[in-house]
Amino acid sequence: MPRRAANNPRQLRSKSCGCTLCLAHYPPADYGDRKPRRDCLGSWQARYRDADGKQKARNFPKSRDAHAFLDRVRESVRSGTYLDPKRGEATLAAWWQEWWPGHMPARPTTRNRKLSLWTAHIEPKWGRRKLSSIRTAEVQAWMRTEVKGHATQVKVRELFRALMRAAMVDERIARNPIDSVTITAAARAKHPEELRPPTEEQYALIRAAIPTWYQPLVDFAHETGMRWGEIVGLRACYLDLEAATAEVRHILVDDRGTIVRQRMPKTIAGYRTVPLTTLAVDAARLMLERLPASDAVTSLEDGLCPEELVFRGPLAGEARLVQGKKTVLDGVIRGNNFRRRIWLPAIKEVGLARLIKDPETGREEYWPRLHDYRHALASRLHAQGVSEKDVQLMLGQERGGRVTWLYTHSTEGAADRVRAALEGRGDNRHLRVVS
Repeated sequence: MPRRAANNPRQLRSKSCGCTLCLAHYPPADYGDRKPRRDCLGSWQARYRDADGKQKARNFPKSRDAHAFLDRVRESVRSGTYLDPKRGEATLAAWWQEWWPGHMPARPTTRNRKLSLWTAHIEPKWGRRKLSSIRTAEVQAWMRTEVKGHATQVKVRELFRALMRAAMVDERIARNPIDSVTITAAARAKHPEELRPPTEEQYALIRAAIPTWYQPLVDFAHETGMRWGEIVGLRACYLDLEAATAEVRHILVDDRGTIVRQRMPKTIAGYRTVPLTTLAVDAARLMLERLPASDAVTSLEDGLCPEELVFRGPLAGEARLVQGKKTVLDGVIRGNNFRRRIWLPAIKEVGLARLIKDPETGREEYWPRLHDYRHALASRLHAQGVSEKDVQLMLGQERGGRVTWLYTHSTEGAADRVRAALEGRGDNRHLRVVS
């Protein structure tokens, strides 16, 4: 083994020091007079070789700090745990720019959600911090005081932890400080009235208040329980009115204000064939009579192809001036526009709208939602005795149990049926007292 250098660490000469060696290295005639002193003020430079054999150096104000650093570096090099300190000095924002292109989700909705979490929560607080300077206690305090809402904390921690885990794998930091960060906000308990979908009578009132053009769309949602992106993305080539079925193949999603066509439904189970009731078939046929759709079979690479969509707005095909340019409207029904201009006015008109506000985050949401059609359908099928597996296939869920605890709600008259069963009036069986 080669002998260690006797002058490592070595003291560097200083222009501001008045010791004999510094005065000789930096003459007063060239660098100005300094007050003579016995001890040198120069910093101590510790030189070492990293795991790749490259020579590195780091300066310390005191000799004992430099010696301690050299001992730690030599031990980490021998044990294979060495990390280059300069790699950990990159800011979190710089690391994000390097990390994000390789971890960008393919689904626009997931990608946009993570981008929103980064720009709204993580970057403003931690973007200028060095990777090696981020500590668990600081992140925990920030999570508790500044990140509001249980769901938001869960998603923020998930993204932050993945970002720092990649930095650890890339040998920029020794440990992930986010691993020990806990969620402090409790999940908001929702009242059953916030979860229960409207009754059939209430849905009839809402439908009557919906503009005539859009009534077939809500009828189709009521009878199929399909997701919004699946309904507005349904193409004529995947609709068989004779067999009364609709195939879910492509969906439409909002990619930061632009409607795009996506091949993959929400889950693998989303690829399915949905049976249509007579009302659903009549709703689809009425839309096609009003606005015929092409039955061509196109691929995702062909673009949006709005002329193939079954459900479109009444302005489809009209030419309008948009920002001074003549544009033919595609008629694609956008979720935000439908909710704001069609759904909310309808539920407010019939007196069903109820504003629900999260006391912690301040987020506001109106009940009922258009998505409640899925919950209503699951509850109807459950009341009719349809098996959980069949409901799972109908709704396109990966797990049957999720249908029960998420989508199935008590139906009207449930309390009377339970009371009758307890009193023995349901199936001629009586309760008996046991000691």
